[in-house]
Amino acid sequence: MKKIQILILFLLFHFSGFAQFPGGVGTTGTTAIHKDSSIFIAWATQCTVTRGYVDISNTALGTVTFGKDSFALGKADNKVVSLGDRGSAVLSFDLPIKDGPGFDFAVFENAFNDTFLELAIVEVSSDGINYFRFPAYSNTQTTTQIGPFDNTGDPTKIHNLAGKYRVLYGTPFDLAEIPDNPLLDKNNIRYIKIIDVVGSINPTYATYDVQNNPINDPYPTAFATGGFDLDAIGVIHVNTQSNITNILLQNRIAVYPNPCSDEIFIKNVSIQSNIQIIDNTGKTHFTAIIQPTFEPFRIDVSWLPSNMYMVIFQDKEKRFMRMVKIFKV
Repeated sequence: MKKIQILILFLLFHFSGFAQFPGGVGTTGTTAIHKDSSIFIAWATQCTVTRGYVDISNTALGTVTFGKDSFALGKADNKVVSLGDRGSAVLSFDLPIKDGPGFDFAVFENAFNDTFLELAIVEVSSDGINYFRFPAYSNTQTTTQIGPFDNTGDPTKIHNLAGKYRVLYGTPFDLAEIPDNPLLDKNNIRYIKIIDVVGSINPTYATYDVQNNPINDPYPTAFATGGFDLDAIGVIHVNTQSNITNILLQNRIAVYPNPCSDEIFIKNVSIQSNIQIIDNTGKTHFTAIIQPTFEPFRIDVSWLPSNMYMVIFQDKEKRFMRMVKIFKV
């Protein structure tokens, strides 16, 4: 039933180029959600930002500098980190997000009014490797470039783009709108990626929507605060059974070869983990942070003497171990 309702909405919104999406804050039918709404039950707890350019058409200007990664954590508070042209941020959560009834999470930007709208693409992942994009729509005109100080954005022309709503109001997203894929578990979303829209209508730099229309938003914004300004992500539906999923995924982790002499490989890590190699006296010989990956992560152990070692994995929810024997011929 939920998918049928979504299909009907898309037909109403997209069958005609003149059709509109929900409007700005305070308008009839708006989907904007205030930061203090009781609908939010959690917020992002980790964020890694890859800074984009001050102006992608003049890369000599370097990348944006405003804000810290940590500014995107916790409740929306108008304390932001700027992504810059085509910059991105990956956020994670204590508990995974699930596809519940209606909207599942909302992204907050700091637009100072309802018409100066800096936008971003939103993608989600359940494994930290394979990301899937919300089908974004922009019916904004593409004949005249929206300038860096123009207030001509129109929320009724925008769907599934973060930044649709002004400061302290989140743009909501429904996981049901992403096409099903065996590599995406919609009830176990651990990562959300926010990718700045380069609002240029010049094909050399443009970001395109799902209909291959260039997305027109303020450009260039050649400042330290340029691009999408990420404030927060509020979570509406969480998967409280995540510990079960976590255990199943962790059981797939492989440490090989065993025994070994010069190197070991770690494969199928699904959750960011701190790794330690400890000998049987409790002495720590190696530490690292490994990001989610199903590709082999190599560790040089050629300098370690023959012995039995514990490879300790520590994530947010638990600590577990693999044993490995290092044997020198």
